[in-house]
This record gives sequence, C-alpha cells and structure tokens, in this order.
Amino acid sequence: MREEYGKLNRVEMSIWECCELLNEVVDDSDPDLDEPQIEHLLQTAEAIRKDYPDEDWLHLTALIHDLGKVLLLPVFGELPQWAVVGDTHPLGCAFDESIVHHKYFKENPDTYNPEFNSKNGIYSEGCGLDNVMISWGHDDYMYLVAKENGTTLPQAGLFIVRYHSFYPLHRCGAYKQFMNKEDKENLKWLHIFNKYDLYSKSKVRVDVEKVKPYYLSLIEKYFPAKLRW
Repeated sequence: MREEYGKLNRVEMSIWECCELLNEVVDDSDPDLDEPQIEHLLQTAEAIRKDYPDEDWLHLTALIHDLGKVLLLPVFGELPQWAVVGDTHPLGCAFDESIVHHKYFKENPDTYNPEFNSKNGIYSEGCGLDNVMISWGHDDYMYLVAKENGTTLPQAGLFIVRYHSFYPLHRCGAYKQFMNKEDKENLKWLHIFNKYDLYSKSKVRVDVEKVKPYYLSLIEKYFPAKLRW
C-alpha cells in the first residue's frame, strides 16, 4: 500500500479542496457523527484554537488529520472501510491485547511465527516509531501526502497525523518500548490533540464560511498551493 500510494499519482488538489471532498465520506467506525466530515475537522480545530491560540500549526493539524479518509472514494481506489479507518497497530511483533478485536488475531499466522510473536519481535527497544511498520490506514496516507509535498508543519504535527489512530499506544501505553526521545516529546502533543478529536464533536454547528479565511491562511503558510495525492 505504501509503495502504491507513495506514487502520489491520483489527483492534484489543494488542502481545502480535499476538505470539501471529505464531505462525501462516511466513516462507519465513527459512532456519533451526523454532520459532514468537514464540520468535525473544523469543530476539532476551533476547540483547539480556543485553548491554544498561539499554536497555529496545531489548528491546521486538526483540520487535516482525517483527510486520508478520501481513500474510501472511487478516485482513490475505493478501499474498504477496514483498510482505511479504525485503530492501527504495529506488525512484526506481538499483537498487544489492547488492540481492538484482539481475539481475531488467532486467525493471523503471525501470531504463531516465533520471529513476530515476541514482545519486541523484529524491532529493538528505543528504535523509534519511524522504524516500526504500522498497519495501513488513513493516518499513514495523509502523513505520506504531507511529507512528500514538502509541508513545513513541525514534527509534532506530522506525528499527530501519522499516529492519531494508534490507540494501543496513546490510550493504553502499549509499544512504548519502541519510542525514542523525539517520539516521547511528540506524544505529549498527541495526548493534547486526542482530547479534542474525541470530545469536540459538539452539536454546535461551525460556520464554515466564517472560519474559512483563517484556515486558508494557515494552509498557505504550511503547504504548497496544490498537492499531489
């Protein structure tokens, strides 16, 4: 998947165009979202903006964190829900019990492969999450798009985009042995972000046109006008 989608040869569009495209997406794993996806993105971003007014990169990170869900749309290959949304986890080491639907891993041959079923598996402690293979999903796709298109978002922003669905790590503390110093610093920001991602889905509608100029200015600051997707 990373090789296939790493070609970035499907669409050329701006970040805001992608936000609008996301309105066509329905995430089956999201239990409490009736509003269009763009409203969830803006609700999260606006809630963070209120509490962290000086961290403009964090406002923009909130806006873009779920854009990878466009993988569900036909132009992006119409991947099935299980391959795009929901929680992510490492491959090549033991499946931690904190992973959602853990019981189904008994069907996975890796569970019985001695190379992959120990606590550290093919990795070493402190190797850095960048060196750990995580299951594919919308997180990694958007990280790939941002990085390859030369975003100037700080590392903490890219970390949030890449790992916000890695719940075994940031909710349960599993797999922390693989983190390096930079990961630990970035995780603090992911914990802050996650509070808003989960609990900002308010029933107060966001006036998209009113806040749009602010977010367009951030997009211009941290991204090129057009990105390859």
